[in-house]
Amino acid sequence: MTEPALRRAVRAEWGPLLRTVRSALAKRKLRAIPVTLAAVLLTLVFQIVQNQPWGYRPIQNIGSVQAGEHLWLALLRTPLSLFVPALDLPVWGALAQLLLVFGIAEICLGRRQMLAVAYLATLAGTMYARLGIWLGPGTPVGLPPTDAYVVDTGPSAAVVGLALVVTWRYRAWFTCAAVVVAMVVEVLFIKNNLAGKEHIAAVAAVLVLCAVWEIAGRRRKPGGGRHVSGWEHPR
Repeated sequence: MTEPALRRAVRAEWGPLLRTVRSALAKRKLRAIPVTLAAVLLTLVFQIVQNQPWGYRPIQNIGSVQAGEHLWLALLRTPLSLFVPALDLPVWGALAQLLLVFGIAEICLGRRQMLAVAYLATLAGTMYARLGIWLGPGTPVGLPPTDAYVVDTGPSAAVVGLALVVTWRYRAWFTCAAVVVAMVVEVLFIKNNLAGKEHIAAVAAVLVLCAVWEIAGRRRKPGGGRHVSGWEHPR
């Protein structure tokens, strides 16, 4: 591919998305992403507190999710579990994911849709863990019984879900497909565990949501316009 053609492909893929983000930040600066900044701050506070001798248990009580606990307790903890950094991963990775992906999503989707998609993706992973353990390790999508006691926290499933929705909305199809392929490769070759399979569950749930939005938008506008479920495409 020649350089001009490559440049055109990059502009076609990311141009509308980058223009939207750049315009919002130029006009409102950090006021464009207040929820994202609050999420980053909350995650940082949780990380500091849970590493104190007195803080680990309180943070686990409000934001730690395990498939082996009662469903109602897991559902109560799921929203805050998104902001509790995983103990086996560097917190700076979680903070960077939140700032970048949540920030872009807050600008492109709005606060309500961003939070709704983030929760849906996280909840999909939480519910999959229970289904996977029930199916058992003898099935391709099953999990071993020991995963019922794995602490399941962090923003990764929400980040994957938001990345898919944003790229779907802005018709960045190559990036959208790359996210899906990356999650499949992760499970097949890198991280065939609870976290990796929860990412696949998040992908599945969000793709269904995108498909529903797409169908609903086409039914609302039978003339073949480019309006999808209340979203105006940037191209």
